[in-house]
Amino acid sequence: MFSTSNYSLSRRTLLMGAAATGFTAALHPYSVLASEGTAHLRLMETTDLHVHVFPYDYYGDKPVDTAGLARTATLIRDIRSEATNSVLVDNGDFLQGNPMGDYIAYERGMREGDMHPVIKGMNVLNFDAGTLGNHEFNYGLDFLTKVLAGANFPVVCANLVNGSTLASNPRGDSLFLKPYVIVEKEITDGAGKSYPIKIGFIGFVPPQIMSWDRRHLEGNANTRDIVAAAKAFVPEMREQGCDLVIALSHSGIDANDFSEGMENASLHLAAVDGIDAVFTGHQHLAFPGPAYEGLPGIDSGKGTLFGKPAAMGGFWGSHLGVIDLMVERDGSSWRVANFMTEARPIFEKEGRKAIPLVDSQEDILEAVREDHEATLAYVRRPVGKTSAPLHSYFALVADDPSVQIVSKAQTWYIGQMLKDTEWENLPILSAAAPFKAGGRGGPEYYTDVPVGDVAIKNVSDLYLYPNTVRAVAIKGSTVKEWLERSAGIFLQVEPGKADQPLIDTKFPSYNFDVIDGVTYEIDLSQPSKYGPKGELANPDANRIVNLRFNGAPLDPEATFVVATNNYRASGGGNFPGISDDVVVFVGPDTNRDVLVRYIVEQGTINPSADANWRFRAMPGTTVLFDTGPGGTEHAASVEGVKIEPAGDGADGFARYRITL
Repeated sequence: MFSTSNYSLSRRTLLMGAAATGFTAALHPYSVLASEGTAHLRLMETTDLHVHVFPYDYYGDKPVDTAGLARTATLIRDIRSEATNSVLVDNGDFLQGNPMGDYIAYERGMREGDMHPVIKGMNVLNFDAGTLGNHEFNYGLDFLTKVLAGANFPVVCANLVNGSTLASNPRGDSLFLKPYVIVEKEITDGAGKSYPIKIGFIGFVPPQIMSWDRRHLEGNANTRDIVAAAKAFVPEMREQGCDLVIALSHSGIDANDFSEGMENASLHLAAVDGIDAVFTGHQHLAFPGPAYEGLPGIDSGKGTLFGKPAAMGGFWGSHLGVIDLMVERDGSSWRVANFMTEARPIFEKEGRKAIPLVDSQEDILEAVREDHEATLAYVRRPVGKTSAPLHSYFALVADDPSVQIVSKAQTWYIGQMLKDTEWENLPILSAAAPFKAGGRGGPEYYTDVPVGDVAIKNVSDLYLYPNTVRAVAIKGSTVKEWLERSAGIFLQVEPGKADQPLIDTKFPSYNFDVIDGVTYEIDLSQPSKYGPKGELANPDANRIVNLRFNGAPLDPEATFVVATNNYRASGGGNFPGISDDVVVFVGPDTNRDVLVRYIVEQGTINPSADANWRFRAMPGTTVLFDTGPGGTEHAASVEGVKIEPAGDGADGFARYRITL
């Protein structure tokens, strides 16, 4: 039998042991070393595909080597060939995230009997199970139901309730989907003998979907805490004879203490008795990997959460999450004796260049080729022209054209919508954030539209998410706090010191709202008033200074209408004073549709930034920030900030220096 005393064996040790046997085929060491009564079981995960089936950037209208289920499929098939036994799962966020998803949802629709292209690709690969991510709800429950009908594998979710009422305990809930599925398979041990094994898959979605997609879910669905749902259903799975319980957690990894309703609860989920392994996602990172190094309860090298094997397979098909289990026969059942985990990539970085490690699988491409071609026609359709470049390379350090044009469109729309209402005479401000600003997306993850035609692909590039327009009515004092929360993206800077880092890379760019219609400065010598999750961290701090409206100091008691989106207006990002309570207009239109209409009406847009915000002067002080190398040709035209090149940044980014 395979003893649990072998728990500490490294991959290198196992490979050496396999070589010593004279075995030369590309089998995993566990498959080589398994003996009678022990077996190698390989678990594979895709996560956060976001409709990336083809290795193609529809926004840039060009092939890529860093994404696509067709590429990940090569890893899946290679890894299956290395193992005696394997299963494949998807961990959610497959339905929205690129123009193909929008084309199907908004242009073509899902008719009776239609199959969504991402499901077509997944069906070719014979997934064993899947779960839902938060973006599955962006197009509504009816659309989601039609999509799931085409899947040839079960999709489960234990904490999504059908209807608004929660039962007294999770087992009594009327769920939208089955909470779990028990897949019965044959598993072959090291001696070639086959035995039955029952593998249970249980799925979870972030409870925050009730805020993020309130317009689709309110009154139609509800959610439970992830850990509470697991504690209810995992014992039931064991009661039904599960040998192994695998959690499909579309929820990231947060090392903070457990709190009810956590968005990123996978670490605490792993601590639930009866769960053998956890697939995680949502954060668009790779685990095991350095992003989680040194955090309590997490072994980022070994790939464990509270000692349980776990994996997160990146995003857009960039990685395959892999958990290798050595299981041993325990009477008539199976238990985990040892494990390895990895996030296997489809490419590697060589300077600024992505080097593909695998080719695409032709049968996956062929399955969605017709949808791919239709999407290309859709995104190439021009809707207007721009007289100035639209780019986001410097959106985090200066007023930016890609944010400016969104604000102009929102202001234009809300001005029309509030006519003949009690709000029509109030001043309208607009809040917008840069969505494509590098970060985890890499050095090419920026908006870059040249002078000339603006097509639908460019509009989708400017506004990635299918949010809907909303407006809130708030006091001037809340406008300031909104900006204080946004300014948390910047690290505190010591006056008189050279070349200090500027950007907190853990702060998501979509929470860096710029408010148009006022002017203001940001004092970087002050600490951030709010912490990473919007908690009040430094009550006496005031980064936002010289805040003005129409040239005069902003009146904290004056009322303003602020155009924004449903995510922010419903409390997304935890901005102080912003919630459903202050919403005065709920639009039926997406922000993206409004942007298209604005461009069509204008014919030719002028997106030049007006430098309504800037950093407060700090003599003798410089800071550094990284952006995409494509920003080189635009650096000289950035208003309101003194920028100069400062060499190469990490991972293919370009580095710039700002003199404050």
